[in-house]
Amino acid sequence: MDPGSSLMDFPEWLRITHWVNVLFITLLMRSGIQILFDLPKLYWNDHCAPGSEWLKFSKREMPADRLWTSHDEAEPVSPWIALPGGYRTAGLARSWHFFCAFFWVLNGLIYVTLLFGTGEWRRLLPTSWDIVPRAMHTLVAYLSFHLPPASEYRPYDPLQQLAYAGVVFVLAPLAMLTGPLQSPAVNARYPKLINAVGGRQVVRSAHFLVLCSFVLFLIAHVSMVVITGFAGNMNHMVFGTFETNYNGVAAGLGIIAAIIGVHVCATGFSNKHPRKVQRSVGYFAENIIKLFLNRMQSNQCYSKEDISPYFRVNGHPPTTAEYEELSNNNFKDYRLTIEGLVDSPVKLTLDEIRALPQQSQITKHHCVQGWSAIAEWTGVPLKEILKIVRPLPEAKYILFRSYQYDQHGVQFYGTITVMDALQDQTILAYEMNGAPLPVNYGAPLRLRAETYVGFKMTKWIQSIEFIKEYSHIFGGEGGYREDTEYHVNLPKV
Repeated sequence: MDPGSSLMDFPEWLRITHWVNVLFITLLMRSGIQILFDLPKLYWNDHCAPGSEWLKFSKREMPADRLWTSHDEAEPVSPWIALPGGYRTAGLARSWHFFCAFFWVLNGLIYVTLLFGTGEWRRLLPTSWDIVPRAMHTLVAYLSFHLPPASEYRPYDPLQQLAYAGVVFVLAPLAMLTGPLQSPAVNARYPKLINAVGGRQVVRSAHFLVLCSFVLFLIAHVSMVVITGFAGNMNHMVFGTFETNYNGVAAGLGIIAAIIGVHVCATGFSNKHPRKVQRSVGYFAENIIKLFLNRMQSNQCYSKEDISPYFRVNGHPPTTAEYEELSNNNFKDYRLTIEGLVDSPVKLTLDEIRALPQQSQITKHHCVQGWSAIAEWTGVPLKEILKIVRPLPEAKYILFRSYQYDQHGVQFYGTITVMDALQDQTILAYEMNGAPLPVNYGAPLRLRAETYVGFKMTKWIQSIEFIKEYSHIFGGEGGYREDTEYHVNLPKV
């Protein structure tokens, strides 16, 4: 930007979309940092074995003398940096991230449409290769602490033009692409596509590198605004003129203060009223995402050679006397109660469950924290259970109660829809990698619903109930993690 430029002023729509972009991209950055620190490690492989990360933001080491769960890897983040800040608040961060992503993309589509519809793209997109040597000369000028000549601004200098074009047409599309490609539903539906780009962890790492690029660009952009004439640039960014008075400075700083105010309010409100954020920001994001992902079914078929050498444990096994007695007796006395809105409630032993039609599948597990792993699961398709009990028409959800309780005596539970129970790769698993399901991974029975995030796949299943709605159960959000960690009931992302 050149304070002495006589080129046509920036149109009002461009200035508005610029400031809207600043708001939502900074909210995305902060919420993204919070999500990252739920698993502050990045990998180039989908097995996520300890020690194979290429970057980590934690000094914690996995102990050899006790059970280490993936929750033990989460790190707290200052609310000055992340949204909402704190420890294990990724549920709220995800709600903010999906909410802001929708409006950021919408703003971007409006910007690009008007950019080409009004001919303003000529300011941004290079039309000749001579911009490359000119940009190099501009870089040399900046490195030698000089400004390029005024003739180089059209209205940007060549280096700025390349940077802005790169952000709009390279970084932004990469962010829009690598975000959805981390979805378990997309991974499950299009496994070959995800594997073709290197796997889910490659996509997650690329998404992080895009974040870093945006941060570096923001630092450079602000620096250039100050260096190349702060008053003129602020007038240009706010009023579309290159006057050198301080009206633009005052107005611009006012806009920045308002943006900071939104951040402060979002952080404070999230920490004081997490349930309200979950039921407003989160519910909005939930309904938008369900429009795109709710019909996706798992289409995974990995080979035994793909099975991960290490599979993280998520959650401590039950410690109740009832469960320990069952476990010590190899679950011979286990009875699975299936009841609720069904024609024929039943109680099944583990042997009776094993006698039902069997299915094996090698699939990729996606933890909501960010890690993944591949394993073989064997069990009974859940649709076979539905054939036995015959759900009533009013049954919309299936409630899974676990033998697991938290330190406050609250029972772990989860729900999925009856429609998702009919998917081919939704099973009640009793074997893992060709052996009886280990206690740490959910014995005697766990749910595998391959388009869902990991915490939705209830482990240590005690009973199953078909229900019309779940608002009366515990916190009323459809699952223990939704109730206690404010995750929105987004089964597919």
